[in-house]
Amino acid sequence: MTHAELSHAQRCDRIRANPKFQRLVRSRSRLAWSLSAAVLGTYYLFMLVVAFQPALLHAPLGEGRQLTVGIPVAAAVIVLSWLCTGWYVYRANTRFDALGADLLAELK
Repeated sequence: MTHAELSHAQRCDRIRANPKFQRLVRSRSRLAWSLSAAVLGTYYLFMLVVAFQPALLHAPLGEGRQLTVGIPVAAAVIVLSWLCTGWYVYRANTRFDALGADLLAELK
């Protein structure tokens, strides 16, 4: 291993050992897994209803109406995905960027 490769490896180890980096990784992972679980859980619940209880989604929204329950429910699944994505982007641009900047400032 050359001196440059060794110093790069040492810097990487120093970053990984930093408590701020560990907190950043933990909080990003927790948020990403939580939002992924919410979206996937909602999507698979919708698919289970489609597969095993399709009559629930075929029911009209009101007497004599053409719009069924399935349309707004499917739209809500899509909107939930957008909202979760927006929440992650907001957190990444505020909290995670601030933690990353603090980490970089400390390591310089």
